[in-house]
Amino acid sequence: MCSAKGCRADAVWVLAWNNPKLHTPERRKTWLACGEHREHLAQFLGVRGFLKDVVTLADWDLRQGD
Repeated sequence: MCSAKGCRADAVWVLAWNNPKLHTPERRKTWLACGEHREHLAQFLGVRGFLKDVVTLADWDLRQGD
């Protein structure tokens, strides 16, 4: 489900992020996004310097299986 406030749409995207003041460099936290909210959430994380990667949920699942 999308991480945008109040959104209940199915997630299609994974936004991997890291707050360098709190997390080790290799740690990745994730937000999920629907197509409508991907850009908004990416901009929110990006202006803070937290955004590390944006991938489809399917690609993320494949990566986690390694």
